[in-house]
Amino acid sequence: MSMKLDGKDRAILRVLQERSKVSISEISSAVGLSHTPTWKRVKRLHALEVITGQVSLLDPVKVGLPITVFAQVSIRPAEQDTFDQFDAAIQEIDYIVECYSVTGERDFILKLVIETVDNYERLLKTTLIHLPGVFSIESIISLSRGKNTTKLPL
Repeated sequence: MSMKLDGKDRAILRVLQERSKVSISEISSAVGLSHTPTWKRVKRLHALEVITGQVSLLDPVKVGLPITVFAQVSIRPAEQDTFDQFDAAIQEIDYIVECYSVTGERDFILKLVIETVDNYERLLKTTLIHLPGVFSIESIISLSRGKNTTKLPL
């Protein structure tokens, strides 16, 4: 559900997308509000879950996870339980950093980060193909990353 955000809310969110460790004073200066109204707006954006968390973004290569794989997964036609079981199972696999239910020939697209192609092959054979309801998996290994951002176009 889309939230009604005014220009000041969007300006605050733009600042926070740039730097999550920024003081209320710095946000106030950037958006043209005094301290208290800025603080109240930030608190409201958290309460409404417009801001869902604040994290440190890591470089996957520098932490030893240089391989990005997109796995396109097809699930056997089944009950809703199969999709729920699949969803629960992937939550337990740390290498899976994103999962999307999609339209088209596939049911899901998984984004994984992993140490080596050999490790991905092992994960595929020992774990991924055994996930609930999996019929087939087509893997796409990324050669390079052209764009990577977490900033939403506000």
